[in-house]
Amino acid sequence: MFEFIRENQLNIMLVLCGSCGILALLLLITRFLSKRRKWILILMELTAMFLLWFDRLAYIYAGDISHKAYYMVRFSNLMVFILTPTIVVGFNLFICDYLSAEGKLSPLPRRLIIVNIMSVMAMLMAIISAFTGLYYTFDHNNLYQRGDWFFISYIIPLIGPIIQYTVIRKYKKQFSRLIYVSMVIYIFVPITFALIQFFAYGISIVNMAMVLVSISLYIFTYLDINNTVEHAHQIEIQDMQGEKRRMERLFDQTAKAFVSAVEQKDDFTKGHAVRVAEYSQKLAKLAGKSEEDCKKAYYAGLLHDVGLIGIPDSVIKNGADPTQLDFEAIRQKPVLGKEILSNITEYPYLSLGAGYSHERYNGTGYPEGRKGADIPEIARVVAVADAYVTMTSKKRYRDARPDFVAREAFVKGAGAEFDPLYAGLMVGIIDEETSRKSHDDISLVEKKLICGEYRDKVSLGIPVGSAITNISFDSSEDIVTEGQFTAPSIIIFDSFDRRIHKDAKAIEAYKYQEFCEVWFDGHVVNTAARKVSVSVVDGSSDGKLVKEVQEKGIHDTSAAVYKKIASRHDTSAIGYEKNASRYEIAAARYEDHIKLNMKSPGGTREIVIAFRDGATSLYIGITGEHCKISDIAIEQTDEIVDASYIPRIADEVSYIDHYESDIKNIQINQTCSAYTEGIELDREMKLIFHSVSLPVASFIWHCPYVVIYSSGDGRIKGEDYHEYALIKLNGEIECTSDYSDNNFIMKKKDTFPGWDTWKEKNKQGVESTVSFQKKGNRIITKTENMGIYIECTTNIKDNPSKVYVALTGDRCALTDIRIR
Repeated sequence: MFEFIRENQLNIMLVLCGSCGILALLLLITRFLSKRRKWILILMELTAMFLLWFDRLAYIYAGDISHKAYYMVRFSNLMVFILTPTIVVGFNLFICDYLSAEGKLSPLPRRLIIVNIMSVMAMLMAIISAFTGLYYTFDHNNLYQRGDWFFISYIIPLIGPIIQYTVIRKYKKQFSRLIYVSMVIYIFVPITFALIQFFAYGISIVNMAMVLVSISLYIFTYLDINNTVEHAHQIEIQDMQGEKRRMERLFDQTAKAFVSAVEQKDDFTKGHAVRVAEYSQKLAKLAGKSEEDCKKAYYAGLLHDVGLIGIPDSVIKNGADPTQLDFEAIRQKPVLGKEILSNITEYPYLSLGAGYSHERYNGTGYPEGRKGADIPEIARVVAVADAYVTMTSKKRYRDARPDFVAREAFVKGAGAEFDPLYAGLMVGIIDEETSRKSHDDISLVEKKLICGEYRDKVSLGIPVGSAITNISFDSSEDIVTEGQFTAPSIIIFDSFDRRIHKDAKAIEAYKYQEFCEVWFDGHVVNTAARKVSVSVVDGSSDGKLVKEVQEKGIHDTSAAVYKKIASRHDTSAIGYEKNASRYEIAAARYEDHIKLNMKSPGGTREIVIAFRDGATSLYIGITGEHCKISDIAIEQTDEIVDASYIPRIADEVSYIDHYESDIKNIQINQTCSAYTEGIELDREMKLIFHSVSLPVASFIWHCPYVVIYSSGDGRIKGEDYHEYALIKLNGEIECTSDYSDNNFIMKKKDTFPGWDTWKEKNKQGVESTVSFQKKGNRIITKTENMGIYIECTTNIKDNPSKVYVALTGDRCALTDIRIR
């Protein structure tokens, strides 16, 4: 290595000198450094360049005895010894500038001042040496010779950088990582080579090293500049993003404030816009839209109803059913909203969302009657979100609709009222949200009731299932006049929202069905139960034991029936404690019967009630007259009852007492509560069967389902069970991507009679055919039912030895099942 440097050091020196000169020129045009630091670095690069340049000249003229060479050798060596401490001074200036600028250090360390003084002394010593031969001399051949005190010239270049390093080390945190590394290299690389050169005479590796570290200092400084600029750019971007977020928050707050002001016109609309915005954003996200488009959907949903500000209060606050004039006024809302929001030209989507969210996919909407893709997509998203929030919110003229009522509206309205894509996504959202919350959540039941007149207060329905549910509460007499009836009672009923309803419209909307009302002394008002049996277990309220079976009651559930029921109280025969007493109920059902053990201060009664069928949901509502009911406690046990617990008092109502073919008939009272036996699927097969929806069936998915699955024993939910598809004959599918991929197609043909007729015909009974084709792990399922065409291609991911098909459904009976 040393021989190579010795032979080529003049060329190496020339290249390094040129590099320093170029770097000095680049520094001169650099704009990202402070003026002081730029000139310090230029000084350091020029000093390194001239140091090596004069060192190169000294080698060039060494051994030349000409008059010019005589002076050039001496002048060049003098400059080398002067410029060496000058580099130390330049580096000292660089450190001082960094500490004062970035480090905000004042005053500067005294050690750096000492280094400057030592460097100046070294320069003076170099001048003295040139005349005294202290460091070096020249022989008669004009060759450089080291003097006796040559080692003194190394003292300052060694001690100065070490002192500088102590400062750098102490204030390490003031320097960036790159600058700190470059400074360490700048100090210790020349020192290392100086020690080597002390013993390697004849080559200028120290001076070359000084130039190299000067170049490296420029490179590291440039990299540090890049980092600084990049960091500043990131800060600028963060500031811009922060400003953007502030502007978005300002816009959000302004929009919400505006919406809140609009919603002040009607208490029933408060919070409506925010919910629509949230569901619009969720729909857009599920559709795979970008984050920006999701935000647009949010704000379009938030401001879609601003046109309400121009609707008369008399229309908005009308508590009765809207009149034709009301509808005409309301139809102006999107027009007004579009006009208001069109002034926000930066966000044109806002006016589109407000102006067209009441258009319908089939062209029956307003204000322009647009249809299909002619309706702006953002308006189609908002239309679905708005419809869901509207249906599930309480209005001045009606109560909130349950989620499954809204679900059916979207299943039926896909492709008609709503964009089928977003209607399907909303069905998925409803299914996801309802799966997270229990419709029969007992924690929602009131803990106390203050009951005045008959049925003015009734608790939320307490669900009754096949496990015993224990209910208890305290009841005490409220302020009553003499002769007024006072007692608690319970109502057995079914309703979508678990509430008692009196209004005929609400009864129809929530499919409310009351079966009977029962008092704790055994008195019963039978409204729609098939039979009621009351017996006394112990005690007597009035000495008269009730041992009768009431076979028929009132079957009218109109509002007038409640006046009739109220007039039938026989208060003379009923007596209750005036002070608070504890009342207890143990309730359970088995198929179409329910048994109540009702304990009160007057004794215990056992009531058995027979209903129309086992598909009915049953709820108990707690109520009373002129009493205070408190401390309501509900315990759902794990004690499952069977036929031995509840005596049958009425014959079983069966909808499958029909001819059986290849497979046993089944009656499905609840969702997938019963299945046919599994049928192994091999190549091609058809299932032909007769189905009828049960009387309690209310929704279009109350129909037969087809299950494709595998299991070790061939049974549903059997060993190693994998479900590949659950196909509903109303045109829905349920599946997970864990075990299969499904390509599902549902079309309404021209023969489709409409959903209301479709449901009615299912209740009358229909014949269905489902065909299957299996090839490897691909199964094609096809069926058509009253114009609903279904085709599903199921690609099974695993490799089951056998694949099975079974029939199930929801609130329907399947008979005469044939395999072809």
